[in-house]
Amino acid sequence: MSIAALGPTYISEDETTRYTSPKDVLGRDQFLTLLVAQLQHQDPLNPLESTEFTAQLAQFSSLEQLFSINENLMNIQEGIRSQEYGDILGYIGKTVKTTDNTIQVSNGTMESGSYTLEDRADVAVFIYDGDGMEVRRLYPGWQDPGEHALAWDGKDNAGDKVADGTYTFEIEARNERGAIVPYSTYLTGEVTGVTYQGGIPYLMIGDQLVTPENIVEVTKTVAGQ
Repeated sequence: MSIAALGPTYISEDETTRYTSPKDVLGRDQFLTLLVAQLQHQDPLNPLESTEFTAQLAQFSSLEQLFSINENLMNIQEGIRSQEYGDILGYIGKTVKTTDNTIQVSNGTMESGSYTLEDRADVAVFIYDGDGMEVRRLYPGWQDPGEHALAWDGKDNAGDKVADGTYTFEIEARNERGAIVPYSTYLTGEVTGVTYQGGIPYLMIGDQLVTPENIVEVTKTVAGQ
């Protein structure tokens, strides 16, 4: 019994070269299982020659080395990511302020939202659910330039408590002449974890994922951190 060589192979069919997909290549577990089965079922009168057996062991050794190299490269890549984005694990357990317009509602409680006005303005706040439907409209009225907390009680326009989930808010701010006043929105909450998606690290604030570069302030640290 012979065992296929490592890596993709090329097979000639009717004078045409066909490429065998890498997904057909044996992994190290399959390779070892097949090798053991070959030894168990070999013909005692025609045992596997030592040269062939040695060659197959060399193939397995090469396979192990390739897996080890791949694992080491992954570890190096993770280390580079950690250096590139700083000590992102250090954010866990800390309360941060990030540029975002989402509000997390969980067990009837909300992560804190806020916004900053560049000039004095007459303000209206619109809150939307995950489907983009308006659930609440607030009228804080005239406000001075600077940061303002989002004063929402977690109820919809009918006065009922909203369901847990992710909501977004937008601001309409106009000055005395009716011109739009620029603003920025923020989310403040505790970082509960770190996750990677597409090779990019994200901080977890409830169900919301934010990138470290969007952090504008670490407002406080929980006890023991």
